[in-house]
Amino acid sequence: MPVIVLEAKDFTSPLFLVRTWEVVSGCTTFSLVASLEPSEFNKTSTNHHTFRIFCMFSWCFFFTLTLLIHILSIIQFHSLIPISWKNLTMTAAVLGALMCLSASVVFPWIVMDHQRAPPSMVAAVVASCITFLGYTSESYILRTQAQEQRGYMGSMPGLLKILQVWGCWSMIPLVVAICGHPTFTNSWQLWVSCVSYGVCVLMSLVTLVVILGDFAGRCFLPFDKLLAGFSLIGVLLFMVATVICFTKILDLRDLGQRKSAELVIMETVVASITLLAYTVDLAFSIKLVCDRSHT
Repeated sequence: MPVIVLEAKDFTSPLFLVRTWEVVSGCTTFSLVASLEPSEFNKTSTNHHTFRIFCMFSWCFFFTLTLLIHILSIIQFHSLIPISWKNLTMTAAVLGALMCLSASVVFPWIVMDHQRAPPSMVAAVVASCITFLGYTSESYILRTQAQEQRGYMGSMPGLLKILQVWGCWSMIPLVVAICGHPTFTNSWQLWVSCVSYGVCVLMSLVTLVVILGDFAGRCFLPFDKLLAGFSLIGVLLFMVATVICFTKILDLRDLGQRKSAELVIMETVVASITLLAYTVDLAFSIKLVCDRSHT
């Protein structure tokens, strides 16, 4: 089969330029961080290694994914891949923006050594922010396309599901960091939170696989009812996790442990945002199920 490339005018399109921007800035970001010496990181934070891995994973993963999407778009091979292309590109753009934003906040706050931050470390943070702007621009470009071109993930329920994925994935480094803290060892609250986040991560992965693989028609249950059930479970689990987070904040403030409280505050913020996303998504799902039951 001959390779078909884009026309000359397509190489100056906003979507092509913004993806090139993401690839270049993303590569610059993790290259700068990888070139840093271990002594230049914040050794006073016991969790700097965990969050550094999280940031590097975010930059490297979305750089690789964006590069593959960019190449497949140029040679026009995406039609041969058994994946919903419009849903994949929207998911990569929005989730890439959220993950790069998280890395841009976490890296200077926890990982950087503010006493001796070299210029390359500051440049990495700037490059990460530029990468975030690139993914945000791509999300806007894709969002302004017609509904049939941007797919389900470009709709409001789809964007809420991407926000849920971001919230569930962001909990992983937070839970790892909190588990390693002596204050929370053998805490029943920690185990309940871990189980809640783990179940939500699995539900998010199943939802992504079904939507990106166009498996909605092959589900053993009606897809809209399946999504409504996932949303309801997510609301209940994150409601429990959020209440536990606020309880831990009050306990730590009474003990005067400021460093531990910072981690729990981060967990509470992410849990609250994710809970809001699940709640609004549940309302959309219930409305969709009711509308279809009346037709």
